[in-house]
Parts: sequence; structure tokens; C-alpha cells
Amino acid sequence: MITIRRAADRGRTRISWLDSRHTFSFGEYQDPKHMGFRALRVINEDHVEPGGGFAKHGHRDMEIVTYVLRGALAHEDSLGTGSTIRPGELQRMSAGTGIQHSEFNASQQEGVHFLQIWILPNATGIAPSYEQREFAAAERQGRLRLVASPDGANGALTLRQDARIYATQLAPGDEVHLPIAAGRGVWVQVASGALRVNGERLVAGDGAAIEDAAALDIEALEAAEALVLDLA
Repeated sequence: MITIRRAADRGRTRISWLDSRHTFSFGEYQDPKHMGFRALRVINEDHVEPGGGFAKHGHRDMEIVTYVLRGALAHEDSLGTGSTIRPGELQRMSAGTGIQHSEFNASQQEGVHFLQIWILPNATGIAPSYEQREFAAAERQGRLRLVASPDGANGALTLRQDARIYATQLAPGDEVHLPIAAGRGVWVQVASGALRVNGERLVAGDGAAIEDAAALDIEALEAAEALVLDLA
């Protein structure tokens, strides 16, 4: 079974420096029909204007994953981390017992476009931590590249949840497949382009939940980029 969340139906926050689309309830956008999918709690697609950003604020007990699509995002946190996240890089921040951080567009000339994903951890009260890693385009081209998992396999970031995140970039006609184990569910988030996912057409900004299926089947209808989350 596939359940589609269309881009145009998402919630929206629009202020002077930020245009954010919310797949699930977030902030002032609350919809009891869209509170998350399994351990997946948030997918926000953010466009931040040059020089704009989120001042220092706090999180607790959440796995926060950031994936930059265009531009550069500057990050600082209370662990002493200072970094810049660029396209093809993935950041994982485990908020745990509490962390303060800020996120700003690193450029005064160009916008930054990124996806931010929140996943509920499998344990609360853990020590906060941070990881960042680059996954070259060649590693993601025409395949599902594992970028985050519970055990950090194959150079992936480590998640404190029974969840695996894959990134892919596809040329028109490319196909990728992922077996789905019994009892698990998969979420597909299209970052750009157009895909056929288990027989349904999805375009940029669309997401879809797949359950009670033996496999995920993706075909690129045009050049596309997507994230795939395999969840217990």
C-alpha cells in the first residue's frame, strides 16, 4: 500500500528570510492527520535567504538529520561544533539530554535549500552528539547509498533508532529497488525531479509511505534526487 503526501498539501511557514514546507505537523502548523510516520516525526524543506537563519535554540531527545541540496548551511552548537554543511553532506545531531545550536545560511549572496528530518530515538536521556559526513555524487548516482543506520555500516552516520536512510541521484530511466522486510515501512521524499514509486508518479516535494509491500521500486521519469527511510 502506498499513501502519498503531495507537496502542495504540506504546511507552510513563510517569513522574511525563510520559506519552509512541513510534511508533518511542526510549529504553528498542526494537523492531527499528519503527525509523522512510525519513528519519523518531521520532514521540513527549508529555503533560507542569504544571511538568514535560526538563532541559537534548544532540542532534547531527538535524532536530527540535515541534508543540504543547494548552497551552504553554517552550524554551531553547545558541544563546541562549528561546521558548514554543503550539498552531498549529511549531518546527524543527537539532541539527547539537551543541546543548543544555531543554523545560518553561510552565504550573503546565495540562498540555501535543505531537508531537515527528525526521528524519535530508541532511548531518551542519552548524551548529545554530532556527526557530519560527505557522500560523493558518484556514490549516490544510480543507486541507493546508505547514509545513516543504527550501526553506521559502510561509512554511514549512526542513528539511535532502528531506521536506515538512503540517498539517491537518478538519471532518466534509472531504476532502484529496496526489499522491505515484514513489518517495516518505507518513506520516500522526493527532493527534485520526478519518479515513479511503486507505480505512482511523485514529483519534487512529494512524499510517500509504503507499507505491507515486499519491495520499494523506483524509476526516474526525469533527473531526480530523493531520500528513502526504512523504518521499524
